[in-house]
Amino acid sequence: MASVVDICNGALNQLGASTILTLTEDSKNARLCNARYTQVRDSLFRSHPWNCLIKRVELARDTETPSWGFSYQFTLPADCLRVLTILNYDYDYKIEGRKIVANHDTVKIQYVARIADPNQYDELLRETISAALAADIAYAVTSSNPVASNMYNLFQDKLKEARFVDATEGQNTNPDNGQSDVVGASSFINARY
Repeated sequence: MASVVDICNGALNQLGASTILTLTEDSKNARLCNARYTQVRDSLFRSHPWNCLIKRVELARDTETPSWGFSYQFTLPADCLRVLTILNYDYDYKIEGRKIVANHDTVKIQYVARIADPNQYDELLRETISAALAADIAYAVTSSNPVASNMYNLFQDKLKEARFVDATEGQNTNPDNGQSDVVGASSFINARY
């Protein structure tokens, strides 16, 4: 079972630093991990549509309406870090803060969710979070610019690998499922007429 402490210890191991037992222990490394883990994780989550973090929901319409320009508004889920798709993509909408404003009274979205349980993450994503955290806290832990630079390069390599594997895992070719990853040749040819 993976834990946040395991991910943090992965970062600390890469730096050759002392590991921790909890995020709340009284040590410099624990304080750094506790202060930076959530921000580093959420930034990484927002950077790519990770398969293990995607959710689909139909939003409930708010009772309040926008002052002008659109007829309805919808509040994004609390765990929404990035909207990927709005199913009814044939109409205008806009994301403003934590709201979607639109002229249709129903909105279905696909989004990247903030999932706190590391056991829900792909193994490569966990490794990438460790590398991102190591890069983020490298100078604070080691006071070494070369180590910080090396950790950033390691993070970039792990990020590239994790994104590639994630992006090539499963393809949706049925547009009725809400989002097509592939445009069929016949659809393309027929669209020209």
